[in-house]
Amino acid sequence: MTNRNKSIRLSKGLMFLMMSLLVACSGSTTISLDIGARDLLNGSPESVGLDSDRLDRVTAAMQGFVDDGLLAGAVTMVARDNKIIHFESVGYRDIEADAAMTNDTIFRIYSMSKPITGVALMMLYEEGLFKLSDPVEKHLPEFKDMQVYAGMDDDGNMITEPPGHPMTVRELMSHTGGMTYGIFAQSPVDNMYVEAGMLDTTIPLSEMVARLGKIPLKHQPGSAWEYSVSVDVQGYLVEKLAGQSFGSFLEDRIFTPLGMVDTDFHVPAEKADRFAQMYVNSPASLLTPSEMFPGTDFLIDPILEGGGGGLVSSTMDYMRFSQMLLNGGELDGVRILAPLTVDLMHRDQLPEAVKSIGLGNRGTTFGLDFAIIEDTVEAEGYSEGEYFWGGAAGTWFWIDPVENLVFIGMIQQAGPMIPDVRGTSKRLLYQSIMDAYGI
Repeated sequence: MTNRNKSIRLSKGLMFLMMSLLVACSGSTTISLDIGARDLLNGSPESVGLDSDRLDRVTAAMQGFVDDGLLAGAVTMVARDNKIIHFESVGYRDIEADAAMTNDTIFRIYSMSKPITGVALMMLYEEGLFKLSDPVEKHLPEFKDMQVYAGMDDDGNMITEPPGHPMTVRELMSHTGGMTYGIFAQSPVDNMYVEAGMLDTTIPLSEMVARLGKIPLKHQPGSAWEYSVSVDVQGYLVEKLAGQSFGSFLEDRIFTPLGMVDTDFHVPAEKADRFAQMYVNSPASLLTPSEMFPGTDFLIDPILEGGGGGLVSSTMDYMRFSQMLLNGGELDGVRILAPLTVDLMHRDQLPEAVKSIGLGNRGTTFGLDFAIIEDTVEAEGYSEGEYFWGGAAGTWFWIDPVENLVFIGMIQQAGPMIPDVRGTSKRLLYQSIMDAYGI
């Protein structure tokens, strides 16, 4: 990040801090400022149709998980009608250091980086630099002449075949292009991903894409949904189309305009005391401090600017990003995307041949870097059209355009013993709504 960009973000951050202090001191949810009307001011739950006592059950549940030794700590945040009505932290940012969790804690958001990358790419879509139906190889020649895995012969050699059609940008953004991650499944192609070091943070995006171009696709494009490194490829596509590094594009076009002062590919030294400890658990060992991926160090600026899982962020920063989307691409008078582009991102984009997105997400479909609730009964959801995703370190969020609300949840934990923070928070939030817009 350049010194100029750091100065711009600092100025933005000071402005938002001053506004928050003014709101808190005034005791009012609306104030008159020369800079104009602002989104995400503080409000009471009752002012937007929620019951305070019932909403407090979210905090009580998170505290209960902490008291039971199942969570180190958590931050939860809710906004409705552009008002922040719940912003609570419980437990510890770092148990061993006896450091309490705070609302400004910085978290590894891992795959919650993906929607940010998708927004970046769609900004260039709005500028006419590509079509969703474009073959990816039109813009990234590293993917020309790719083959598709078709099995193994009797001698143990891989059999490949040509793709039925070149992978498109739409397929890249909907995880249907034929790629994989290498670490979530077992196959000869997954093994090749691991051997090639596809998640190596010491290489630039250009090298990652060059390695990918030499590995066959796992599936025919458009034939299956498989979670994959395709969003990292999207980050490289942003670089090529914009003519600047992916990180600088995010900084210039998204983070600074939205006042996302804590979102980056690493935590700088001056903010390290706000960075949450990561915990990995198992039935035999609860809350063991450890990075989930060996060798990971988010205190060092990485060479790989991974749009699929490389960002850190704060709860407020991610709320600002999410509220921008719920507002149809705009926050505080700053427009990032047009309303119809945002709508396109949370429409079903899956090919006819693909009926499910897997990962245990029943009743859901997939748009452009978001999962979408299609069947509220199957998904055990409340609003058709809700779009969402989560991160490998336990972070989660959803945007509900029916009830006009956003929920952000942040923890730093991985392993089989994580309590159902997502389902619990959703159930307890919606039972506090007293004037459901969808009825």
